[in-house]
Amino acid sequence: MKIALDVMGGDFAPESIIDGGILAINEDSEIKVVLVGRENLIKQYLNKKKFPKESIEIVNADEVIEMAEAPSKAVKTKKNSSISVMNELHKKGEVDAVISMGNTGACMAISLFTLGRIKGVLRPTIGAFMPCQKGMTLIIDVGAVTECKPENLYQFAVMGSIYYELIMGIKNPTVGLLSIGEEEEKGTELTKETLQLLKKSKLNFIGYVEGRDILKGVSNIVVCDGFVGNIVLKFAESVMPFISQKLREKIDTPLTKLGGMLIRPVFRELKSDLDPEEYGGVPLLGLNGISIIGHGSSTSKSVKNSIFVAKRMINAKLNLKIAEALAE
Repeated sequence: MKIALDVMGGDFAPESIIDGGILAINEDSEIKVVLVGRENLIKQYLNKKKFPKESIEIVNADEVIEMAEAPSKAVKTKKNSSISVMNELHKKGEVDAVISMGNTGACMAISLFTLGRIKGVLRPTIGAFMPCQKGMTLIIDVGAVTECKPENLYQFAVMGSIYYELIMGIKNPTVGLLSIGEEEEKGTELTKETLQLLKKSKLNFIGYVEGRDILKGVSNIVVCDGFVGNIVLKFAESVMPFISQKLREKIDTPLTKLGGMLIRPVFRELKSDLDPEEYGGVPLLGLNGISIIGHGSSTSKSVKNSIFVAKRMINAKLNLKIAEALAE
């Protein structure tokens, strides 16, 4: 099983990407990684590392798509970028999946253009896991499709359900549609029409859920358009740093500092529970291939876990299951 890594993508590239690949092949001998990027930089870094040589390949790609670069421009002008080259390898069948922690927009655009969509998929989608009182909630979509039709949201729910079952091991996960109230007459025309589609589906649909229900874990999956989902995701990412800052400000006396020291292990455990790197990057669901996109600040741990997500998707034949579900 070969998985290509965009060595040039991410805030800590190339070191964190290469280290993540090495961690993965050291833990799983079935995995081989193909490092795509500037060959001289890759070789210089690998010379400092110990790893099974037969499990790593290098493919040169001279161009780099920067994090702030416009995706539309990058797709047209940087044909030899690490993102473009690894997707071409996937299209040719030379690798089984691609992973990048780089420019999200460019990753989505290039993967879609190069790999195409699964038959029946109108628009590919991307989701994100969020911790809740009952485990993890999958928010889908979180930015791939900002303007949606009811049919798009229905397909997001189908693809999200298949993915959630694979990653979390929960059969027939519950699906909720994000709205401003539980009553069916509330919401926009988009949510009202989508509600009717989901009610008629074979999914384990529980109806509307509200923003406050996400952290309660009322449903395993929360479906929304990418505009709303991205706002929810970015807000959620700000909560833990905000709480940590406020706690540091309030712990300013000898007694509160002592109390802070006593509960520090609890906060470490809580931070670990909320760590998105435990789940790695997330796939662009609906592609005729496997393309996983991670956060720009991903460490080697997230890269390693992204590789394992890719392996599980490959072994489970996730794309075949999506095609079969949408054909029904």
